[in-house]
Amino acid sequence: MKKILVLLIITNFSFAQQKRKLVWEENFDGKTLNEKVWNIELGDGCPNCGWGNAERQLYTKDNHKLVDGKLVITAKKEGDKYSSTRITTKAKKEFKYGRIEAKAKLPVGHGIWPAFWMLGSNIDKVGWPKCGEIDILEYVGREPDMVFTSLHTKDSHGNTINTKKTKFEDIEEGYHVFAVDWTKEKMDFFVDGKLVYTFNPESRTEEVWPFDQPFYILVNMAIGGNFGGPEVDDKIFPQEFIIDYIRVYE
Repeated sequence: MKKILVLLIITNFSFAQQKRKLVWEENFDGKTLNEKVWNIELGDGCPNCGWGNAERQLYTKDNHKLVDGKLVITAKKEGDKYSSTRITTKAKKEFKYGRIEAKAKLPVGHGIWPAFWMLGSNIDKVGWPKCGEIDILEYVGREPDMVFTSLHTKDSHGNTINTKKTKFEDIEEGYHVFAVDWTKEKMDFFVDGKLVYTFNPESRTEEVWPFDQPFYILVNMAIGGNFGGPEVDDKIFPQEFIIDYIRVYE
């Protein structure tokens, strides 16, 4: 019965989206990522080692593939090294306002930390968190059935108060749609069409609301770290984070 209800919600949500104008979509067709759209980030993040979160993985070009119109990111452990993939649309596809969504299937296991998120395009100029961060989906394997949606700003910084975690008992089963509806006034976050969090601050200073500028998209699967770990269960590997599509509507 739960699966039927989820399917109905997704169907109704998709029907509602037909009324909006689709401005960009990524269906992961072809054999390799389109590098006119995507950057493949590599390494351990140094000099901001551990990608700023004490993460354990090295990002490589070899931990993802396109299969039947889907992006499959595989987290591995080989010897004493962990590896995964992180991609971004920085300086290639950036968006200001609209509905941004992804249909994805989550990996599982203690230490896994997949994410679908966005960063302000001015990050190289002003740094993080002043550039702003929109976390449409974060999932940490040490907290099964939970979906995290968060916003990071100069005002809320790393341990942000602008966050919500929502319980979905079947979130690890099958594909789910994760979305943000971003306007000049507020942000609404959805999972399978269900509203899970709204950010609508009274004050819109630059410190509180750095969201009146273009943002770019990131997709990655981290391992361990301040949020995903610190412990990692090595028995879970390999794990796959599968993205069916990404869409942006006006």
